[in-house]
Parts: sequence; C-alpha cells; structure tokens
Amino acid sequence: MFDKKVYQARREKLCKKMRSGLLLFLGNNESPMNYPANTYHFRQDSSFLYFFGLSFPGLAAMIDIDEDRQTIFGNDLDLDDIIWMGPQPSLKSRCAKIGINETQPLAKLEEILKNAVRLGRKIHFLPPYRPENAMQLEKLLGIQHGAVKSYASPDLVRAVIALRSLKSREEIAEIERALSTTAAMYREAMAMTRPGIFERDIAGKMEGLALAGGGQMAFPAIVTVHGETLHNHYHGNLLKKGDLLLIDSGCETGSGYASDITRTIPVGGKFSSQQKAIYETVLDMQLTAIAMIKPGVSYRAIHLKTCDILVRHFKELGLMKGDVGAAVAAGAHALFFPHGLGHMMGLDVHDMEDLGENNVGYDEKTKRSEQFGLASLRLAKPLSPGYVLTVEPGIYFIPALIDQWQAGKKAASFIDYAAVEKFRKFGGMRIEDNVLVTARGARVLGKAIPKKIVDLEKAAERG
Repeated sequence: MFDKKVYQARREKLCKKMRSGLLLFLGNNESPMNYPANTYHFRQDSSFLYFFGLSFPGLAAMIDIDEDRQTIFGNDLDLDDIIWMGPQPSLKSRCAKIGINETQPLAKLEEILKNAVRLGRKIHFLPPYRPENAMQLEKLLGIQHGAVKSYASPDLVRAVIALRSLKSREEIAEIERALSTTAAMYREAMAMTRPGIFERDIAGKMEGLALAGGGQMAFPAIVTVHGETLHNHYHGNLLKKGDLLLIDSGCETGSGYASDITRTIPVGGKFSSQQKAIYETVLDMQLTAIAMIKPGVSYRAIHLKTCDILVRHFKELGLMKGDVGAAVAAGAHALFFPHGLGHMMGLDVHDMEDLGENNVGYDEKTKRSEQFGLASLRLAKPLSPGYVLTVEPGIYFIPALIDQWQAGKKAASFIDYAAVEKFRKFGGMRIEDNVLVTARGARVLGKAIPKKIVDLEKAAERG
C-alpha cells in the first residue's frame, strides 16, 4: 500500500475528469474452488486497488462527486470470523490509511443506491468481469445481470484508463520489485534446464520463488518444450537434449503490480544451427522494437517493423520469398508470428483489459485490423511517456496452421512450403521484456535476464 496521499490524489484526478455523479466501485469477493470454505487465493479488483488500496474481500466504494463524499462500505469481523482469522484492524482504521473517513455497513449500499436511482442520479460503474459482481449490480441497480455490461459507464472507463495508463514513480518501483523476483525465478529456471528434468519441476520452483518474494504468480506460468502452442500450461513433459524450453512467467508484488518475462532456453546448453538462426531473428525483432519506442510512435508501426525483419531473415533462410513490404501487407509473416508485439502492463499483466482491449490499446484514430495476426495486436495506438508495455516477438512453426495455409495455397507467392516442412517439428521461440516509455525514448525495466545466445548457453550449461 502506498501513502494515503497517493490514493487521495488519484481520486481527486478522477473526480475532475468525471465532474459529477456517483462513482461506484465493487471490490472482489472470495471465490470457492470446490466448496465454500476452500477458496482460491484472494485477488482484489485492480481498479479498486488503484483508487482505494484495500486488498481484502467484502468491500464496495462510492464517490459522490456532487456532495464531495467518499465512502467505503464493508463490515468489521464478528467473533466467529476472529476465531478463524485472528484479530483484524477495524474497517475505519484501514480506511484512514487511504484518506477516507466515512464508512458504512455493506448492507447500507443497496438502500443508498436505490434512493439514488429513484432520484434519477447518474451512477457510473465499470463493466464487471466476475459473474457474481454482475449479479450484485442487478440487485443494487435493478439492471438484469445479463445486460449490466451495456449499462457500464463509457466516461468512467475512459477516465480510469487515462489515469492508470500513466505509471507514477511509485508504480514503476513496484513493477521493478516484481521484476527483481522474476530475475531470481529465471536464474533458477535456467540452472535447472537440463535433460531429465520435468517441466513441472521448473514451474514449481519458479512459483515458490514468487511466493517467497512476498507476492504470487501474475498469471499461470508457461513452461513448455512445445512453444508452438502459445498458451501452453501443460507441464508434464520430460526435457531432452536439443529441446527448446520456452518460459513465459511473471509475478506480482504484494500490492498487485506485475511482471511478464519470456525466455527460450536450449536444453543441454547449446542451440543447434537451425535454432540459432531462428533465435537471432527473434532477438533482432525485439531489439529493433525496443530501440523504436518513444512518445508519439504507434505500437502498430513498431509491430509491423518487426514483421519486416522476420520476412527479411526468412528470405535469407529460404523460408520466404518475394517483396518484403508486399509480404507483410499480405500478412504472410503471420504464419510464423500470429500474435501481437505486446500489451500494456501494470496492476494487471494485461493491464486494464477488463475495461475492453480496444479501449486500452486503440483510440479514435487507431482501429483494429481484421487481418489474421495483426488482429491480435493488443496495443496499437501512439505511445506516451509513462506507459509500461511488453515487447514480445516470437516465431512458431504450428503444424496445423501450416497444413491449413498450404492446403489453401495461402500466401504461396511469399512462402516456400517445401522449405518450411524442414521446420515442422521446430516448436516455437519468444523473447519478452517490460519497457517504460520515457520522455525521450524507452527504458527496459528490471535487472538484466540473459537473452543473448552466448549468455543463454552459459546459463544453461551451468545447469
């Protein structure tokens, strides 16, 4: 938790953007895994954390701009709760730490909101992503839960995104704390990457280090020798010499700020010549992208530049042919690079995407493409100082996709399918870092994690 002045300033800026009305924020509640008393690890809603900093269940918050009132709704623990959970600070004392003096029992919220509805007051709320919060909004506001998202406030969505997109020094420090733990996770993972180890051994060690660092995993780890499956969460494969181990992982700090790093490691300590050629392509894509980042440059333009680099390298390898610009315009590169270059990051590893991916990564002038691959670009709009984003190009040989394209002769004037066949069992590679957009350019956040071939091979050899 930050100093209360941070939360007070955030709420003040929000009120200035919104000008009038009631702003309603529902916190998250605990969610059972398989029976009520056995719950998943609690994670507070990120926008609630951003403006109110309170990370425990059973809360709601209201900002009445017109009456200049800020209220937290919740209940203090009763004796039964204390027996199981131990003594806890009072709600009032916790709220004092975020600069809010008014608290009300949670049951009072429905009465206040129904009165506001009766008076015709404007109530702004964010689109819920949890079904239980949609049902709660139905109860509180009389909106059928299936239609709740359509009543969410576009003005509040825009205001929250505008504020949360620009990371303060305190937020950058938290992200770098997460990255410090993540660097330790990767050092251990690289030391463990050797033949005879199961993927789950490495995944378990990394998660343990995330917990030891005072937080938790930011998302389920990808630790796989089948990197061609983009979100592969199966961890049952035994590592063999010559495999490529793709690890995409990150952690959260106790305050909820995330990291998101990917490395591809040679099992046995050495890349083959074929693997080196592809890895050097991905690294060229990533380093070029980072060098291009600065205020005013659109992330779509940077993404498309990395696609140019892929095609140029693949022409040299005999995998592609024809004019580079024409190949990229036709989307031929997406056979090998079917996702976007990166996304915003902060309190969420895909920051604010609960508020709508297009709302976060696009704007009035930047519209989403419908072309395969480019349509998956999560962040496309011009960059601004204070943005934190991922830079994560990858190259994958996905047999089912290759077969589909080849059968339909898709991009046949740009792709040599006979040459591609030699890479059918290659798998996939990705390299990812977290980057802050500065006033003049960019800064890669966190401690350096090996990504040059010589450094990766040294790290893997030590294992």
